Amino acid sequence: MHPNEETLKRFYTAFAALDPDTMAACYTEDATFNDPGFSLRGRREISGMWHMLCAAARGNGREGWRLEFREITADADQGRAVWEAHYQFSATKRQVHNIIGSEFFFTPEGLIANQRDHFDFWRWSRQALGLGGVMLGWTPFFKKQVRKQIRGALDNYLEKHL
Repeated sequence: MHPNEETLKRFYTAFAALDPDTMAACYTEDATFNDPGFSLRGRREISGMWHMLCAAARGNGREGWRLEFREITADADQGRAVWEAHYQFSATKRQVHNIIGSEFFFTPEGLIANQRDHFDFWRWSRQALGLGGVMLGWTPFFKKQVRKQIRGALDNYLEKHL
């Protein structure tokens, strides 16, 4: 098994345990992260996102949180994983089951330099947001508005906690 596979297993095991400090330690200082909800630059922003999401999951009750991961592969340069998160979305208290594919790029030291997560935003929005997600979740405008709200929440979290 390549050491970068071990990095990904450590990362997802920490995520399943809601341990954002261990997750953040897997990234370079200048790492990037992108998914349908976030576009982040640097370990501070990425760490802040994981801290915020883990705190929300703990706040909604640990029993409602579950993360499963599989199909982890990695070599010296890049890696992939598939993971599924089961949680209660804080804003609406609705249950979500999100299926995510992740792509990673590593430094020679074995840290994550870039992570890109892919998931069906409309599927997620229908679960997390209910009727609004059903009606508008497929539109670029709605996605942009959700990203703006999420970014505001992250900026607020960073200001207060990190």
